[in-house]
Amino acid sequence: MMTLEKFEEASELVKKVTNPTKLIFSDYLSAQTGGKIYLKPENMQHTGAYKIRGAYYKISTLTEEERKRGLITASAGNHAQGVAFAAQQFGCKAVIVMPTVTPLIKVNRTKSYGAEVVLHGDVYDDAYEYACQLAEKEGYTFVHPFNDLDVAAGQGSIAMEIVQELPTVDYILVPIGGGGLISGISTLAKMLNPKIKVVGVEPTEAASMSAALREGKVVELESANTIADGTAVKAVGDQVLPYVQENVDDILLVEDDELIGAFLDMVENHKMIVENSGLLTVAALKQLDCKGKKVVCILSGGNMDVITMSSIVQHGLIQRDRIFSVSVLLPDKPGELVRVAKTIADEQGNVIKLEHNQFVSTNRNAAVELRITMEAFGTEHKHRILDALERQGFRPKLIGAKLY
Repeated sequence: MMTLEKFEEASELVKKVTNPTKLIFSDYLSAQTGGKIYLKPENMQHTGAYKIRGAYYKISTLTEEERKRGLITASAGNHAQGVAFAAQQFGCKAVIVMPTVTPLIKVNRTKSYGAEVVLHGDVYDDAYEYACQLAEKEGYTFVHPFNDLDVAAGQGSIAMEIVQELPTVDYILVPIGGGGLISGISTLAKMLNPKIKVVGVEPTEAASMSAALREGKVVELESANTIADGTAVKAVGDQVLPYVQENVDDILLVEDDELIGAFLDMVENHKMIVENSGLLTVAALKQLDCKGKKVVCILSGGNMDVITMSSIVQHGLIQRDRIFSVSVLLPDKPGELVRVAKTIADEQGNVIKLEHNQFVSTNRNAAVELRITMEAFGTEHKHRILDALERQGFRPKLIGAKLY
């Protein structure tokens, strides 16, 4: 069982390997919601995520013989780094099985802590099955990423820190993958103060905990296809489910598109890189009545590769109408391009890409096509630019924006 004594022991032990992640008050999110919003930046941990807590505490509970056999786990990335780093601290071998689609940054960092990495399967569940086979074959000690009460107790140390720093917290928002994090946090939070409401957040396309709570038992989803790769789990843990059933007040679902906007908000207003799974709690604020409440959003990790990051930024700018593209037809004669550019400049639009197609029509004198990608301040500004182009007779047509 997860007892207060176990949580207290875990909270003390993990201090040896964790960075202090003091709460950050968010002026921006507080103004947006009418509440007092605080961020718990676990993306600032040495391994880039909270997972070091559960991994280190679990390994500390193993016998010397269990450690000598070597450790194995399956992970989409953050638990992998946690186990690899913790195993390094205890001086034992670690083998990590990761899905083949795991971002390269997570693979390389896991290797950098001395672990052996095996890539297998498309999602966590595939990697897990293969890790179990290797554990049986080689005699390794398995360290489960979420379906383990010692791991969950280690993750629960986050709740201890939150309550010590902000005793009057009203809501704690927690991302959910397999359920280890939320089971630990919710159980300890209710022990410390039953009035604290703990709300879980899942990606809509990987809502395995919601399915389990609905059915009253673990349910395996057909797929877990989400950009929140750290929470792309098809089935939650049966060991932790009872704790979630007892202690979690609500679960909210977030669409992938909402995570894109949350990423931009975090970069522009807080100067922090947070991975998509870690942004679930921020994106979910819109669904919660935060007025007059003290709310803590757990930012579970920040391990995002730069290719994913660039894609998220581009899609976010397009989504918010800060980047858009139009097609206009012009007679093929000198001065027309200047006229278009001046119309855009007069409205303070910023051209970032031009494509000139002289072969859109067999009659070039009648029309050539100009495709313009430009930057705006947002939707209202975009429409001002479009209206100006329309008034000048260019008849702009919106097309899909592409920066690269």
